[in-house]
Amino acid sequence: MKTQNTIPKIVLTAIAIFVTILALFPLLWVIIAGFKEKTEVLATPFRFFPEQWRVTNYTDILSDAVFQQAMLITFGGAIVFAALTLLVNASAAYAFARLEFRFKGAIWLYVIMTMFIPGMAILLTSFIVVTKMGMLDTMGVLILPGIASAGHMFFMRQFYLNIPQSLEEAALIDGAGRIKIFTGIFIPMSFPVFVIVGIGAYLGYWNSFVWPTMTVTNIDLVQIMQYLYTFRSERSSEMGMLMAGSALSALPTIILFLIFQKYIISGIKISGLK
Repeated sequence: MKTQNTIPKIVLTAIAIFVTILALFPLLWVIIAGFKEKTEVLATPFRFFPEQWRVTNYTDILSDAVFQQAMLITFGGAIVFAALTLLVNASAAYAFARLEFRFKGAIWLYVIMTMFIPGMAILLTSFIVVTKMGMLDTMGVLILPGIASAGHMFFMRQFYLNIPQSLEEAALIDGAGRIKIFTGIFIPMSFPVFVIVGIGAYLGYWNSFVWPTMTVTNIDLVQIMQYLYTFRSERSSEMGMLMAGSALSALPTIILFLIFQKYIISGIKISGLK
């Protein structure tokens, strides 16, 4: 009987290890390729490990002032973007979940419809709007246009709909207003959901390339993906530095996932129950 239970566990463990190796292989290759000479990265036949381990790619890119600036400005922008995304979408989600107002159904339908419009379809019109507003080459053009998200509103609204109505009714009886209820009851209960939405917003900002390329030319506002792209154009021979820069640019995201992994799992469980 014990043998029958052990064999499936061994098989599942082996599958889990295999899938983990497949998932981590690209990241491991990028990290190790950062220790290669620039001619080794794309050399044939393929070699996973370098002939001679070198740290010059990492030291050179870490000493690059433009790389440092791009990492800092992108990280700061991503944090602000994630915070504003949570504030705006959580407030809207609470309103749609708990408040009653005129044309609520029609407005919610209009919001949900935007989920089915590809971002590329409105890229040109969005660029024209921000140009006429004089927002080019500012942090505002990178942060403000993408804050409101129908997908995030929908996810949060579904969570708020499942919070017991009795909690809100008790708070209203005690004299609490809607803002007090939202900040005192709903926000503290929303931490797992906030982690999921916040990290999603952070990743969306961090990995953005097309929009920053269209709207930002100021070297002081260059985003990390714009910086890394220069290795595919002006600096195409420095592939080792590109690998080192890619590995370092992934580091903040990896750290965030390690810090919030417990809440990410909780959020995924919550989303599966709604």
